[in-house]
Amino acid sequence: MKNFLLLLSLGLFTSAQAQQTTQLFEEAAANGKLANEGFKRCNRYMTGWLAQADSTTGLIPRNLRESRDVWNAWDAAADNYPFMVMTSAMLKPALFKGKMLDMLNTEKKMTARIGSLPDTYSFTKKGFRNEQIDTSQVLFGSAEYMKDGLMPLTEWLGKSPWSDRMLAILDDLEKLVHLPIHLEGQFYGNSADVETAGDLLQVLSRMYWMTGNDRYLKRAIQLGDYYLCADNLPTRSLKRLRLRDHGCEIVAGLAEVYAAVHYANPAKKKQWQPFMHEMLDCVLAHGRNEDGLFYNEVNPVTGDVIDNGIADTWGYTMNALYTAYLLDGKTTYRDAVLKALGSLNSRYRNYDWEKGSSDGYADAIEGALNLYFREPVPSVKPWLDSQIQVMWAMQQPSGIIEGWHGDGNFARTTLMYSLWKTAGITATNWNENVVYGAAVSKDNLFVSVANTDSSPWTGTLTFGTQLHKDNLKLPVNYPRINQFQEWYPIDPKKTYILINRTTPSKTTRISGQVLIDGYTVSLKPGEGLQLIIMP
Repeated sequence: MKNFLLLLSLGLFTSAQAQQTTQLFEEAAANGKLANEGFKRCNRYMTGWLAQADSTTGLIPRNLRESRDVWNAWDAAADNYPFMVMTSAMLKPALFKGKMLDMLNTEKKMTARIGSLPDTYSFTKKGFRNEQIDTSQVLFGSAEYMKDGLMPLTEWLGKSPWSDRMLAILDDLEKLVHLPIHLEGQFYGNSADVETAGDLLQVLSRMYWMTGNDRYLKRAIQLGDYYLCADNLPTRSLKRLRLRDHGCEIVAGLAEVYAAVHYANPAKKKQWQPFMHEMLDCVLAHGRNEDGLFYNEVNPVTGDVIDNGIADTWGYTMNALYTAYLLDGKTTYRDAVLKALGSLNSRYRNYDWEKGSSDGYADAIEGALNLYFREPVPSVKPWLDSQIQVMWAMQQPSGIIEGWHGDGNFARTTLMYSLWKTAGITATNWNENVVYGAAVSKDNLFVSVANTDSSPWTGTLTFGTQLHKDNLKLPVNYPRINQFQEWYPIDPKKTYILINRTTPSKTTRISGQVLIDGYTVSLKPGEGLQLIIMP
C-alpha cells in the first residue's frame, strides 16, 4: 500500500499500473454519464408530476386518468410521492425542505381517518371519498404506505419527519390489527390478506431494530407464529400463492422476521426454522421455470402452475432465499439466486415483464441490482446497463412516464442505478452540467468529476455510508425490498487516503466523517477532477 501511494504521488508507475488506473478513471467517467442521465430523468419525472398536483391541496393524484380526482395511501402515497421526496433530497434540497415537506404535512392533516391512519381523499369533494370508514382499505393503505414508501425514505434519510409519520401510523395500527388479518375490501383477490401481513412483517422487523422498541418485535413474532406453523404455513394452507407483487410480500416478510429472531430470540428461530425451510423449499420446487425465475402464481399444495407468466418481482422472493442462506448457510438457496442471475443476460433482454409497462422493468431491475450487489455475476452488469435504457426510453418529454402511480418506481430504480454508478456518492448544489461517477477496485474508489457548464461550480461530494447500520441499525445487511445498496460505504471512525490525481503530488489523510459530511470541490468551466480514496 505505502509503495503504491509513493509511486502514485510521484507519478512513477509500471505501464500496467498506469494503464489500469487510466481504465478505472475512464470507467468512472463513463459511469458518471449514466448516473447523470438517471438523475436528469428523475428530476424531470418529479417536475412533471408536481405540475399535476391538485391546485388546492398540493397533493398528487392517484393517476392521470380515471382516478385523477383522488389521493390514496396505497398508490399515490406508497409508490409515487416518496420517490419525488427522494429525488428532491438528492438533487433539489430547497424543494425537499419546502414543497415536499408541505405535502407531507398536508397529507397528515387532511387524510388522517382513524388516528394517524390515512384514507382516500377526494379533491372535488374536499373530503374523504367514502362516507363510511372501510377499515380494510385503511389498514391496507397504511401498510403499503409504510412498506413501499416511508420505509425506503427512512433507510435513506434516517430519522426525519417521514420516519415520524411511519411510526405514528405503525403505533395507531395496533388498534386495528387482529390476527388473523382479514380484509373485507376487494383489492387483489385473496392476496390482500397475505400482502398486508407481509408488509407489516417487514415494517415491524426493521422498526424494531431502528427504535429498539420490543413491542414491534412482539407484534412481528405474533404474525410470524400465525404463519410459520403447521396450520397456516402459506405453502400448506393456500391453494393460490402469488409469487409476484400483491402476494410475494408474505415470503419476504417472513424472511425478515426470521432474521430478526435469529439475533433477538434464538429459541423462536429454532422453532420456526423447519417451517421456514419447508416454505422456501416448496417455492423453489414448484414456483420456478427452467431459468430459475418465478412464475406469477402457483398452487403450492399440488404444485400446479396457475399463471405461468414470469414475475417481474422475482428478486423480492430471491431476497428471502438469500437471507435464509446468510443465516443458515443452506447453499441451495444461494445456488437458486446464482441460477436466476445467470439467466438474465442470455434469456431476458427486452423481456415484456408487465405488458410493456415501465413498472415491470423497474421491479425486475431493482431485484437484479440488489442481488448483484451481493453476488456480482459478471453477465448481470451488461443486462442492467441495457435494460435501464429500455425503461428510460418509456419516459415522455413532459417527464411523466405512463401517468399512474407506478411512475414512482421508475424513479426509485433509476436512483438505485445511478447510485451504483456513483458508488453511493451524491453532490450538493447539483445541476445537470456536473457529471460525476465512480469505479470500485478492491478496496479503492476512483472518482471522476467534470464541470461541463460555462460557469464555475462549487459543491460537496457526499460519500456513501452503511445505511443498514447507521440509519436502520440492522445487525446484518440482509437483502430487502426497496433497499438502497452500499457500494462503497465509508466508516466514519476510519481514516482514508485521498489522492487528487489532477494534482498528483497532493496526497492527504482524511477522516471518514469528513467524507460523509462532504468533501468540497470547486471547478472552473470545463474543468475536471480525479480522486482516489483508499483505506
